[in-house]
Amino acid sequence: MATSELNKRADEIEALVKKAQKGDQEAFGELYEILIDPVYRYIYYRVNSDDAEDLVETVFLRVWENLRQYRPRKKYFSAWVFRIAHNLVVDHYRASKAGVTEELGEHLPDQNRQHNPIKNTQNALSKEVLKEAISKLKKPYQEIIVHKFINELSNKELSEVLGKSEGSLRIMQYRALKALRRELEEMGIKQ
Repeated sequence: MATSELNKRADEIEALVKKAQKGDQEAFGELYEILIDPVYRYIYYRVNSDDAEDLVETVFLRVWENLRQYRPRKKYFSAWVFRIAHNLVVDHYRASKAGVTEELGEHLPDQNRQHNPIKNTQNALSKEVLKEAISKLKKPYQEIIVHKFINELSNKELSEVLGKSEGSLRIMQYRALKALRRELEEMGIKQ
């Protein structure tokens, strides 16, 4: 589910959050179903694909454990969840001391779920190339590209997730796109 769709369902999500905060496991299950794909995409583009599923699992465990701390309408629930995901990715790198995005996998959640083998192959190759180019960027640029253009966060949500002003994010976004274009050109891909 695209993040713009999450925004359209904000009232529904907030209602589910209130139920889940009271211990309703079914409501939490619905929140999980709504948020799993965007959270997975974010983490997948930031870590080794072998670690992505474990980290996503940990994100939702932490969301459940800390759900009572979330304050409705103070910020978007999805931004709060992405902040937890961001912190886990940072912790993951600190623990591994790798500091570099690992090998790129070829299996991404496909929102369109098309069954056209030629188009699927082209999309998989495009995703691999994009992921490789993103992995060569500075970490803050990776964050912006993945959140803004892959998970389609608004500037307001992005500012909440990254803890920066919207103005500074626009500047970083411009620089991130410029750096991404440079990486793609170095890989022989012209826009």
